[in-house]
Amino acid sequence: MAKEFALIGCGNMGGAIARGIVGAGLIAPEDIVVSDVSQAAQERLAGELGCAGTCDNVEAVRGAKMVLIAVKPQYLDGVVSAFADAVDDEAIVVSIAAGVSIERLEGLLGSSRKIVRVMPNLAATVRAAMSSLSPNANVSEDEVAQVKSIFDALGRAEVVPEHLIDAVIAVSGSSPAYVCVFIEALADAAVAEGMPRAQAYTFAEQAVMGTAKYLLETGTHPAVLKDMVSSPAGTTIEAVAALEAGGLRATVIDAARAAAARNRAM
Repeated sequence: MAKEFALIGCGNMGGAIARGIVGAGLIAPEDIVVSDVSQAAQERLAGELGCAGTCDNVEAVRGAKMVLIAVKPQYLDGVVSAFADAVDDEAIVVSIAAGVSIERLEGLLGSSRKIVRVMPNLAATVRAAMSSLSPNANVSEDEVAQVKSIFDALGRAEVVPEHLIDAVIAVSGSSPAYVCVFIEALADAAVAEGMPRAQAYTFAEQAVMGTAKYLLETGTHPAVLKDMVSSPAGTTIEAVAALEAGGLRATVIDAARAAAARNRAM
């Protein structure tokens, strides 16, 4: 089954990536095969995308130019070992398995394989992810660009050396949880001021999304935007002063570094 792209694992993240590829027109559905241990899962995704589906990973990877491994880390060794010999020598193997190093992947696939370790986050499901790409020495610049184009279609992607993966986890992989805590707090404040709960969440969520979108699209530094909206003796500077008094910056830094430390220890 010669294909451009083989997906191993049709869960939430694997499915999101396949949808992004098809939605962006990067690879035609007829050049994609998806595989999963669950017959229902692969049939559902294959039917949605209009691509081939199978429960046979060896069949899926054979002849594929790119193989995406999207299985849970605890199952990865057994799954990859079973199909490793069927992967084409020139294929690019991409792994999104959390905590699985390039060294470990090379041990399973062979040190001569072209391997890219990718760390996306939950927002890939709505094509707003931030993903890191860490290639091994066998991957050319053009091949890295090819992989990057896929993850750019799911939001944004940056190439980073693997030793920065703990920082990626801290600032991107785990950060949806921190942002949700902040949004909840904003909504709680609005509710305390009399706003209905559902409406409070809508205001808080849109405010956070809009601010991030503005910064990304204009290239404005966060400190500059903060100063732009902080009028002398106004409401915003009062709120900023309260955040500083409460130690928001230090708490966020401590939380993100705790996530990085936990990732190093895993």
